[in-house]
Amino acid sequence: MNNFTTWKNLNWSEYGAELLGTAFNLLIGFSIITFDFGKGLPMERLIPAESPRLLINGLIFAGSGSIFAISPLGKLSGAHLNPCLSLAFWLQGKMHKRDLIGYIIGQFIGAILGGFLALLLWGKYFNTVNYCMTLPGQGYDIWYVFLTEVFMTFLLILSIFIFLSHPQLLRWTPVMVWLLVATMVWLGAPISGTSLNTARSIGPAFLSWSWQDQWLYCIAPPLGAFIAVRVFQLMSMGEREVLTGKLFHVPNYRCIFKNVKVPHLKKQY
Repeated sequence: MNNFTTWKNLNWSEYGAELLGTAFNLLIGFSIITFDFGKGLPMERLIPAESPRLLINGLIFAGSGSIFAISPLGKLSGAHLNPCLSLAFWLQGKMHKRDLIGYIIGQFIGAILGGFLALLLWGKYFNTVNYCMTLPGQGYDIWYVFLTEVFMTFLLILSIFIFLSHPQLLRWTPVMVWLLVATMVWLGAPISGTSLNTARSIGPAFLSWSWQDQWLYCIAPPLGAFIAVRVFQLMSMGEREVLTGKLFHVPNYRCIFKNVKVPHLKKQY
């Protein structure tokens, strides 16, 4: 009976929102990658240069995540869509361990679901872009690719924490994430594929059952998140803290995060 009560009291709505949000984000992202780079599709002829197509990829891929953040489901869960971001919030003392586990499981299932839906939608064209796997770029040493992923994830998490620790910047976090991740995809994809997100990498690897170099994306992004948390703590010196665990915090949505300091919060768990 106690076990049933414990399971019933878990925050299933938030975990489900993370699952659906991750699936949505990756379905849109994988679709634009396939449309832009799939063999036999018109973008090869319309925009022969790779750099503009990467910029389009970044703007739409990252944009779908930011749009989800301001949607009802995103306002509920906080729209992490990334186990590295959830890990960072937990390290910062904003999440219960049970919720961290629930979010991460939802994100990984969502990544696989998003990849599967993209495969159904694009068929053979999805195969021509290697299932949208993140892979080291040709001509780059593996250590350079690893450090690139660490640095980009570090910069993303640190920027989110800085925005979420300033009341004046708080509501602009989704816009900042959109522009920053779009830039990282544009500049970093030729080097590392711009993962920033272990679930984003594991989803396509699981579908294709190809695990070449995927250890890198299981270690580098979480390491970047861990470093970002420690650097933020050193920068703030206890005088400033992350105000919420949500990318877009709206007071009339329930909040399951810890130590939330957003003004006019109605209910805190």
